[in-house]
Amino acid sequence: MDHRSPEFGELGLRALSGIKTIFKTKEDVVIYPASGTGAWEAALVNTLSPGDTVLMCQTGHFASLWETLAKRLGLVPKVIDTDWRTGADLAAIEDHLERDFEHTIKAVCVVHNETSTGCTSQIDKLRAVMDATGHPALLMVDTISSLGSIDYRHDEWGVDVTIGGSQKGLMLPPGLSFNAISAKAREASRTAGLARAFWSWDEMIAANATGFFPYTPSTNLLYGLVAALDRLHAEGLDNVFKRHQRHAEATRRAVRGWGLEVLCKVPEHSSGALTAVLLPQGHSADAFRKVVHTRLNMSLGNGLGRLADKVFRIGHLGDFNDLMLAGTLSGVEMGLKLAEVPHQAGGVQAALEYLSETNPSLDLSHAA
Repeated sequence: MDHRSPEFGELGLRALSGIKTIFKTKEDVVIYPASGTGAWEAALVNTLSPGDTVLMCQTGHFASLWETLAKRLGLVPKVIDTDWRTGADLAAIEDHLERDFEHTIKAVCVVHNETSTGCTSQIDKLRAVMDATGHPALLMVDTISSLGSIDYRHDEWGVDVTIGGSQKGLMLPPGLSFNAISAKAREASRTAGLARAFWSWDEMIAANATGFFPYTPSTNLLYGLVAALDRLHAEGLDNVFKRHQRHAEATRRAVRGWGLEVLCKVPEHSSGALTAVLLPQGHSADAFRKVVHTRLNMSLGNGLGRLADKVFRIGHLGDFNDLMLAGTLSGVEMGLKLAEVPHQAGGVQAALEYLSETNPSLDLSHAA
């Protein structure tokens, strides 16, 4: 399709209006032909100036990459570290904001669902903490692995910039990234001093008003996005979130059944999108993953950063169902045996029992 044709304008409007429903916002959402890293950069360069301080909670590998990007742009990250086994440390964020009497902190940056750890941060509670301090900092949230998989509410939770990507819960290949933008963030962009051209919100929003883009868009991925949005709405977003949480709980039951340890140690921070599993000390997670890949033709996520070779990750997000999860967990259990990793049998059975108990399509209460 000609991306300057009237037909493309119709496609663009469907994509731009539809994605707002996933962010749960009535504000502007900008779509870039880029990976999630591009959306990180866009969030920062449109709202901040060289030398600005940003408060970042390092909950995992991807939070640390956002910090690195901020430094390269000339910003000054103030980092709250964690053990990578929980979501954002709200008490520490509150403490930093309360002691920032001169309001030098211009933005608080948090990853909603840390893909490297399987831990989520409680954004609604973070917003309440920020409101209680009266601090004017912008709130920026990365939802790259939670958008379309875990409940998220840009407007209701008072987020100023939400970052998203196409390759996780939206069920698409990599190549689209998103900024959902509050009115406060738009106002900040008018005086922000960081250089921006490709990432400029103003040009994008002006062209988007009629469904077009200021430069060549990813046309094929926009077709895919519209189809993905239709699928999510056909299932119903609340049902999508419940499905993810159900598969996550089944996975955690399997891990406990194997006698292994889920990395996330705070139950209310457990991710609905993926589960990171610690291997027993002295056993290589990468060697285990290699066995699973070569012998069973199944890929598991690797440990990243300080978790390298210590954990493997089970994804259960996007276009995923009970049978797919059962096959995945069976592959893990077979792989543990093949790799001679100490474990107990029965993890898959624990997951299957939970799935059977909680699957509404298997309600036998009225059976003869």
